[in-house]
Amino acid sequence: MIDAFNGYYRINRFPVGDFFGPVDLGIHLAHKYNSLNIGSGLLAGSIFPGSNRLIFNGISPSWHGFYISSMGGAALVFDNLGINMFSITGKAAQTSILYLNRIHGEEIEVELIPVNQDEIWNYGREGVYGVMKYAIDKFGSRYENDPRVLATGIASRQTDFGAIVSAPVKKGELTFVDCWSGRGGFGTKLLQQHGIIGVIYGGTVVDEDFRDRKVADEWFQDKYNQKLAAKDIEATTKYRYEPNFKTGGTFGVNFATIDERIIAFNYRTIFMTKEQRLSIHKRFIVDHYLNQFNKETIETKQQKNCGEPCAAVCKKMNNHFKKDYEPYQTMGPLCGIFDQRAAEMLNLKADTYGLDAISVGGVLAWLMECLYEGLILPEEIGAKAIPFFDPENFDVVNHSLHNARIGLDLIEEMVQPEGKIDLRLGARKLARKLAREKGIAIMDKFVHLGFARQGWVVPNQYWTPGALSPMAIMGKYYMNYGKDFIAPRELGHENARRMKQELILDNLGICRFHRAWAEDIMPDIIESIFGMKEKFLKSIKLTASRINSRNSSVFWESERNVDFISSFLYKKKYEDKVEDEALDFWVKRFEKDKFEAALEFWYEIHKGVHETLREFH
Repeated sequence: MIDAFNGYYRINRFPVGDFFGPVDLGIHLAHKYNSLNIGSGLLAGSIFPGSNRLIFNGISPSWHGFYISSMGGAALVFDNLGINMFSITGKAAQTSILYLNRIHGEEIEVELIPVNQDEIWNYGREGVYGVMKYAIDKFGSRYENDPRVLATGIASRQTDFGAIVSAPVKKGELTFVDCWSGRGGFGTKLLQQHGIIGVIYGGTVVDEDFRDRKVADEWFQDKYNQKLAAKDIEATTKYRYEPNFKTGGTFGVNFATIDERIIAFNYRTIFMTKEQRLSIHKRFIVDHYLNQFNKETIETKQQKNCGEPCAAVCKKMNNHFKKDYEPYQTMGPLCGIFDQRAAEMLNLKADTYGLDAISVGGVLAWLMECLYEGLILPEEIGAKAIPFFDPENFDVVNHSLHNARIGLDLIEEMVQPEGKIDLRLGARKLARKLAREKGIAIMDKFVHLGFARQGWVVPNQYWTPGALSPMAIMGKYYMNYGKDFIAPRELGHENARRMKQELILDNLGICRFHRAWAEDIMPDIIESIFGMKEKFLKSIKLTASRINSRNSSVFWESERNVDFISSFLYKKKYEDKVEDEALDFWVKRFEKDKFEAALEFWYEIHKGVHETLREFH
């Protein structure tokens, strides 16, 4: 427990069994101290691939409820501190870097070093990269092994959804493989609530991590008739290289297979015919956007891992640009951008300023459609032009660049102290303000999930009702995001079951890219090592129930949300020719009165969630 106000810390010890990881302990501390909790799982540093994910949790400044975010690979160095988690309370009197080091089992060195925000954001490299470079240059020599740095950007000062970023350090030099804890605005929490602009950490503690490959192979042989490495290679095929689609990673596989389910131009594609959507996918994605990615990244095998040895090598690179599906979807097709150069330019700007990529992409797409429809004038939000949102006459290179430049202007307005886009209290608050001043049509274009009075998040980029579900934590994969129709009550059940499975991974600090085996076998491994499988599973159920007990989800405020649901249902019935009595029922309800039907649909999901997440259910 670190008090940022005075730099004092204390060590608390909790028995395994009372708590199993950073999530079930984190929710206990978050509600008690409003702390930001950063920690690893019980198996960090072990032989299991993907077990070194660093978990962040606390009361989110953007979602306004308990939230969990995570960062790949960053727990491998964290494990060398010889602790499982640290929790920050209080606020430093002056913006500071938090320094953590532990040498050969000695007491942890904790220092708060005051810095100037604007100077550190322009130290050699701009923004978050300046913070990381400053910390490495000033303190890197104190470590026997390469440390790691958590950094925030100017977005954490000016918005409620600033992210935390970290890149692996090799031989004292920062790499370009930046890893993000983006969702939930924990960069904002770290900087605004605790006065900390960055954290540098590392050490030389060697603890008793599970490293017995022979025993692990026996476990996997018994369960899957495969050794650990073979099972993991099979499970991570999508993230490495999928031969069926001749591409790889979330960007490659998702864009190759999304077909007519493409989401573009601020979700306007949901109103288009199947032929129009397939045309957009073929002309703009397959023939250009995805083609560029395959030639530049897949064929040249520019792929890295997140800082831990892992067969998935999921970090698909083009020089210093990292290509993931959702950032390059929200600041790509969703904003009317289908060219890698244009998307790289916009993504780099958002990353430099430390913005949550998915949320900022959703906000940009919303504002750009409002400009296109004339609901907002360019000078009112600092834009220099009107976006091009007409897919029929779209020039894939030039119009993508045109739209990206507008996006750059809008981002600048978001992060400047006197900027014209005030996101200090979030985009939902801004949408309400604009709707009151200029008409409800502005709010109705903004696809988002609301929580409590001001909480918000832009949903994950899949055209499916699960993405807009009233769950206690959204914007992550604590829900069903498959493409099949599921009746809403059952969808609520599925969401809740998915949440519990994801909590197994997050509480153990395991990357969800390994979920094909980890969700299944990890409880058995906890039994083998600690003898507590049933207690572990019970704690997961209790944690899910505790999180859900504070579920303050708000019924959809935007008409576009309602249309997102109704268009999905129409697609399943009239395009995909799905025969299902429940589907027929809901299609008729939406055709009769979409708003009344949406309210019923939302509540049915809500009922299913609560039915499944009752503690004694």
